[in-house]
Amino acid sequence: MIATPGTVSAISFGRQMIPATSYRLARLGVAAIFLLLCSLAPTHAQTSASGFDPALVEDIVVGSRILADFGVVDGFGHVSARHPTHPNRFLMSRSLAPALVTADDIMEFDLDGNAVDARGRSVFLERFIHSEIYKARPDVMAVVHTHSLGVIPFTVSQVPLRPMYHNAAFLAAGAPVWDIRKGFGATDMLVRDPLRGKSLAETLGDKSVVLMRGHGDVTVGPSVPLAVFRAYYTDIDAKLQSQAIALGGGDINYLTPEEGAKADTVNLAVLDRVWNLWKLRVAPTLAK
Repeated sequence: MIATPGTVSAISFGRQMIPATSYRLARLGVAAIFLLLCSLAPTHAQTSASGFDPALVEDIVVGSRILADFGVVDGFGHVSARHPTHPNRFLMSRSLAPALVTADDIMEFDLDGNAVDARGRSVFLERFIHSEIYKARPDVMAVVHTHSLGVIPFTVSQVPLRPMYHNAAFLAAGAPVWDIRKGFGATDMLVRDPLRGKSLAETLGDKSVVLMRGHGDVTVGPSVPLAVFRAYYTDIDAKLQSQAIALGGGDINYLTPEEGAKADTVNLAVLDRVWNLWKLRVAPTLAK
């Protein structure tokens, strides 16, 4: 059939005449399906090739933004997660302020702290905090390092950090202090090589938190949300304990180890409640 544009009312397929409008809609439908399949295929291939779990990457990004929003980290600090399919690797942002981290910034590292595919991106000097803890603790799936202002006084004094209330119940198991000077003399205070990272991991032992003298702290957990939860409430608990000490009314009635263990079990069960709230809190920043 020959016709000028705009005058076609029907299109011939052999002996069958199909209304032009239906034909155009059919073509649009096929095109839409084709475009949809094309858009899905690369995403699926990219995920399979890299092994990165998009949900896990989102947790690292969101966790970084949450801690920045609460002031637990500023331009420094980092969140990492063990690789979901390669346990001898981990995922962490390139060297960047936590509040600015996006999914595109997440990199892969081996447990010696080497970037698997750096592509010219700068990396954190203290990535060995993460690599050596993952080496020492197969149970750990996420690590957070902060320079918590609330915690610092407990890293340089003889007062141990202890659980003030149920949200910080994990502290009932202990929060040892790692002093870089004892093993390495006068330094720049940074965990900039595997030997320092290993020493820090040894002080952490089987605990959830290790304090760093004159530096900050590290929290760990079986997931990014829990490691972030512990980083936040370590900071909050330290501030509350300082307030209680300042009141001066004699001995402080801390949680006992038994109370801490029981309360922490409940915290684990309801973690999603606070995590989803925190995600909502930082959602507007993720669009920037």
